[in-house]
Amino acid sequence: MALPITDYTAFFAGAKQAVQELEQLRERELCLEESEKTLEDQLRTREKAVADTIARTVKARGEEIARSYDAEIGKTEDQLKKVKAKREKARNQGVKGRIAEDTQSLSKENEELKGRIRTLFRANHVPGYCAGGLYYSLYFTRGLKEMGILLLALLIFFLAVPCGIYFAVPERKTWYLILIYLADILIFGGVYVKIGNSTKMKHMDALREGRSIRNRIQANKKQMKAIARTIRRDKNDAVYNLEKFDDEIAQLDQDLLQTNKKKKEALAAFDTVTKTILSDEIMESNKPEIDRLQGELAKAVEELKAVRTELKEKTLYTAENFEAYTGKEFMTMERLEALEGFIRAGEARNISEAVTVFKSRDRQGTPQ
Repeated sequence: MALPITDYTAFFAGAKQAVQELEQLRERELCLEESEKTLEDQLRTREKAVADTIARTVKARGEEIARSYDAEIGKTEDQLKKVKAKREKARNQGVKGRIAEDTQSLSKENEELKGRIRTLFRANHVPGYCAGGLYYSLYFTRGLKEMGILLLALLIFFLAVPCGIYFAVPERKTWYLILIYLADILIFGGVYVKIGNSTKMKHMDALREGRSIRNRIQANKKQMKAIARTIRRDKNDAVYNLEKFDDEIAQLDQDLLQTNKKKKEALAAFDTVTKTILSDEIMESNKPEIDRLQGELAKAVEELKAVRTELKEKTLYTAENFEAYTGKEFMTMERLEALEGFIRAGEARNISEAVTVFKSRDRQGTPQ
């Protein structure tokens, strides 16, 4: 319960002292708040820097381990590719040799048959061009290949040539095309008929026998292709003596498997053990600074807590013992001195009257 004031000098002295103490406590609170924020920022920055250093270091060391193993894996893979290439080359050589060996008799027979054609044609004075594949395709057509050659020749001489000539003429007219086709038929058709008549009429028996021999040669070639196809499809490589390559490939595959296994083990060990050691080492080297900042921050927090407690108590004390009489708006050094001056000068008998005088003069603009 508030008591009447009997000693205004003591009252105003106490009030002014309370105001000063409150201002000091507020300044101290503000200073400690700034100090707390600064220390928190410094600590957070330091902890982030340590965390970033740990992350970078761990990542770099892990990548170094992986690169070291990858380099060895790459070397082994390169060796493996080279050995496989050598094996494939050796197999291809073996396949070629096997094909040559298995088709040797047919190849030899074909050479003999070709010789028979040359001997036959020389003995019968048949022109040399009649022994070629083009002649037999045009005049003794047999099989899809020769039919294709005949069709291609017809397209060239009776379509491509006349159309080419027609489109090369500056002024194109329909009767030009008719004349070109007639000339083309007469020229190429005439040459075709002339060659056929001159050779068939004189050497029909020899040409037919040549046809028969060529049929035999083609049959042998077809058989040789079938033999080669069968050999290439054969998956049994035992006949090619590739064991040394297979052994080396198996060894390299095993080395590759072991290196990959060691890489996984090394990375797993790094993640479970080494990474922790690296983190602890970095944390340990930064621990004194972090401990210092944490200690200073804890001290600042504790001091701020004590100041706020004292400020709260002082604020409540001031409100109860001084503001209750003067009002909160008069709890400043200047206004308290003005109120005290009114009472000393006899212009007011108590604080309430002093407040009234102050407000009256404040409205009139009179200096206090």
